Amino acid sequence: MEISRRNLQKGKGSPQLIERWEQKSHQFYFYCNELVLELSIYQSNIIRFRFSPEGSFEDDFSYSIAHDGPIPSPEIIFSGKEVGDNFEIHTPELKICISRTLHIQIYDSEGTLINEDERGFHWNPSQEFGGNKIHCSKRIQNEESFFGLGDKPNRLNLTGLRFETWGTDAYGFEKTSDPLYKNIPFYLGLHHEKAYGIFFDNTFRTFFDFGYERRDVCSFGAPGGEMNYYFIYGPSLIRVTEGYAFLTGTPELPPLWALGYHQSKWSYAPEANVKDLVKKMRDEEIPCDAIHLDIEYMDGFRCFTWDKQKFPNPKKLLAELEADGIKTVLIIDPGLKIDPAYQIYKDGKEKDVFCRRGDGPRLKGEVWPGDCHFPDFTDPKVRDWWASLFEPFIQKSGAKGIWNDMNEPAVLEVGTFPMDTRHDFDGHPCSHRKAHNVYGMQMARASFHGAKKAMFPKRPFLMTRSGYSGIQRYAATWTGDNLSTWEHLWMANIQCQRLSVSGVSFCGSDVGGFIGKCNGELLTRWMQLGIFHPLLRGHSSGDHGDQEPWEFGEPYTSAIRSTIQLRYKFLPYLYTLMWQNHNQGTPVIIPISFLGQDDPETYFRMEEFGFGQNIIVCPVSTPGVEGRKMYLPEGKWYNYWTNELKDGKQEFWVDAPLDQVPIFIRAGSLIPQYPPMNYVGEREVEFVELHLYHDTESYTSQLYEDAGDFDDHKQGNFMLRSFSQTQYEGGIRIRQYMKGRFYDAYNTFHIYLHGLKFTPKQIRVDDELVPNPLKENGKGVYLEVDKNFEVIVIN
Repeated sequence: MEISRRNLQKGKGSPQLIERWEQKSHQFYFYCNELVLELSIYQSNIIRFRFSPEGSFEDDFSYSIAHDGPIPSPEIIFSGKEVGDNFEIHTPELKICISRTLHIQIYDSEGTLINEDERGFHWNPSQEFGGNKIHCSKRIQNEESFFGLGDKPNRLNLTGLRFETWGTDAYGFEKTSDPLYKNIPFYLGLHHEKAYGIFFDNTFRTFFDFGYERRDVCSFGAPGGEMNYYFIYGPSLIRVTEGYAFLTGTPELPPLWALGYHQSKWSYAPEANVKDLVKKMRDEEIPCDAIHLDIEYMDGFRCFTWDKQKFPNPKKLLAELEADGIKTVLIIDPGLKIDPAYQIYKDGKEKDVFCRRGDGPRLKGEVWPGDCHFPDFTDPKVRDWWASLFEPFIQKSGAKGIWNDMNEPAVLEVGTFPMDTRHDFDGHPCSHRKAHNVYGMQMARASFHGAKKAMFPKRPFLMTRSGYSGIQRYAATWTGDNLSTWEHLWMANIQCQRLSVSGVSFCGSDVGGFIGKCNGELLTRWMQLGIFHPLLRGHSSGDHGDQEPWEFGEPYTSAIRSTIQLRYKFLPYLYTLMWQNHNQGTPVIIPISFLGQDDPETYFRMEEFGFGQNIIVCPVSTPGVEGRKMYLPEGKWYNYWTNELKDGKQEFWVDAPLDQVPIFIRAGSLIPQYPPMNYVGEREVEFVELHLYHDTESYTSQLYEDAGDFDDHKQGNFMLRSFSQTQYEGGIRIRQYMKGRFYDAYNTFHIYLHGLKFTPKQIRVDDELVPNPLKENGKGVYLEVDKNFEVIVIN
């Protein structure tokens, strides 16, 4: 390997001065006495900065980075050279300038300063724990805005605020509560209409300041570990999020049923209550695909067991539910009851899988079963053991999903594990200070692999309450133990937007609120938000009263029913968004600032969001109203309910009666919809509706299809349909491009035409004139065509 070496100064300098540098493949090293900076180029827009005050690096290990680490693109072109007293590294998109004092500036190819150090990297020795307290400060650019950081419930734009990441069981959290359940040390910056991101890959308790202490300084740091961060350039915000997904991985495609409605409560027991619930759901014709069973199904809250009094024959029960279209999701917590007669605990003790305190005894903590021991999920042997528990458990019950809870980790009364708790950390032994933030993620990882093996060849569904960056590879998530209040409806909107652009699109909230007493209007409006979150689950603590969809009577039951039915109509559109998220990390829920980053008006808008890039939603978050003001990003947008066409970049009033949520469709897009169904697979789909919203500009939309419950799409058994709509003199042309070899059972598309400025006189499909082509029903005028058409010309 060719190595180049240079001296940047004569003689010796202070520790803050670069004395020499060298290049090894895609990495550059800068030495300042004992301090060393390792700069790695992974893509033309993704640069890693890694600092060591001791002059050498520990093993390069990360739970967040997908696979064995990011692989530099073999096609990437870059160069490094000295320019006066400075050093410059160039890629096709970036110029990184490093001064002799290790001051870093990053410019784009047009010469715009994107990011620069204020003080840059600095550190202080930790007298109590050893190692260093590490910090990095950046200069905030003029009118810069910040986004990201996972599940923070505060306002969407983080400018002027500060936060920390430390997984916390935040029961009944508030708008200003911090930290919460998730640990995602990734943020995005936006200024001069150009965006970048910084992912600080450090598992200790991390801190972020976005101009709170000093208005012109953004800083981040931790009380231990490495200063190790990735810079990701856009210039679009969406591309930054996709770059973060390149590093931390994309999720597996979920089973299609998991995108249906989930009903949950603490708790549905005994089994007669579960059967009554499902019967009521079907009698009320409220679509539903899954029921969640909380800890009451267990024998004394012992994980992987059943209470035989409440559930005498779980396999029979779950089979009956599945015959009625209901999949069952079971909760599993990390704490295992200390009970010599409990076989799983006994086996775990014999295999030495439990966490130990600094002086050797097993960690003991109280959760729902009483005193428990806790597996060390950072040990690969323990993860394998935990995963092995799922195969007999799932096969004996027929469960189709797993719900990991209490994995921050949470311990009653004391919060979490003592800091002297020891962890293997995949062969890098450490204390809980370092392992705390990844504990829940590694539990979800083990659960995912166990469930995947047990359910093969079908896809598993897994959800987790806690997680670190990269958690999207293993599980969906929800926002935690929220309240049944209008403010928490608003917070759920913000949190899911933030999670989605922080890499975790498969997210949702407890619709209606977990704590407190809901009411019909609140549940209806919350459901109208929830149907646009990939995870749609109604969940509550039963001791505060029931809040199933029918609980509050009319007019709410009918409004909630039609709202959930709308979700099922949008399933092919949502499934396509989930494929885009799986394929390239494109977020599903998108703040409008990400859709209109050249429009400063969007930077502090919070309630409007994109359901993908073709639909804008603005939920009602105030009681007693039948309308609201909202803002649309640039473009032309159709009111879903009225077909009224609106220009973007303006605020306006929109009607929103109880049974409607404001929805706007991008002009030029083509939105696929399913016919009515009470659950996924209830009946064979005979046709798919394609709703075409006319525009004078060309636009391309996608529809992704596969078997919906298997992984053979990875071997090419899928169909990706791309539809381009183009206007030409005298009419419009719709062209379809197909890729893949999967063919669903339906044969036809029903194409509904919205907003045409002329009455069609002639329609040709693949050069054949169609006599009397247009049909009409209660939804409007439509054209029925073979699903494999190539070109439709409408004059």
